Amino acid sequence: MQVRPPAVAGPFYPADPEDLRALIHTCLRDAAPSSGPATKAIIAPHAGYVYSGPIAASAYARLIPLAGQIRRVVLAGPCHRVAVRGLALPSSTAFATPLGTVPLDQAGVAIAAALPGVHVFDATHTREHSLEVHLPFLQAVLGDFELVPLVVGGVAAEQVAAVLDALWGGPETLVVISSDLSHFLPYAEARRVDAATCTAIEARDGQRLGPHDACGHVPVSGLLALARQRHLTIETLDLRSSGDTAGDRDRVVGYGAWALHEVAT
Repeated sequence: MQVRPPAVAGPFYPADPEDLRALIHTCLRDAAPSSGPATKAIIAPHAGYVYSGPIAASAYARLIPLAGQIRRVVLAGPCHRVAVRGLALPSSTAFATPLGTVPLDQAGVAIAAALPGVHVFDATHTREHSLEVHLPFLQAVLGDFELVPLVVGGVAAEQVAAVLDALWGGPETLVVISSDLSHFLPYAEARRVDAATCTAIEARDGQRLGPHDACGHVPVSGLLALARQRHLTIETLDLRSSGDTAGDRDRVVGYGAWALHEVAT
């Protein structure tokens, strides 16, 4: 087994397993209880837990009733360290966190790898935090599952939508899109920009999103394009910033969480 080790345990979230479990438990305990239809996809932030953990938890709390049902997670997020064209898979067969090892879904990886714009590029995965920080939350709420991890670089939203569609599956598959919102604006301006981003997401209109609105605007836009095709409903769960959690209000980073649901037919 070729395991990708944790790269940001310590700086972004506790490296000690017990401390990590306790922090996730606190975040989930303080989140609104799960209600409504089963969640098929979420959009959630990827900053250090002290900043974005409470917002992410508002999405992950919705998944607690789905433990044992969700067996595969398709996780897509933007690259921050090593630029990539298209969508990148790793050559590793598992990702590790302080809470244990998550195996990759080899069938899902093969499906993705056969699609245009998808290739293996380990360099972009090695230090990337936008995927890693979601894994402890997923481990805490789902237990055992397999992973299809995709770092999204320069690619059209339609290509992202095509990859997600090919991996959509049934109730055994969850899609997680990783994105923070505005970066380093004064608190009041960030609230204005993030509210406009939230309106665009609720309208399933990714064409209104750019890099200044969300660092993961490409994977978010891909999911929104697919949400239109599949007639998904979108529920806003949380919309705050680092100025609301653990930072000052001079230069904040915005965070939001959304749940997407399939409409029963």
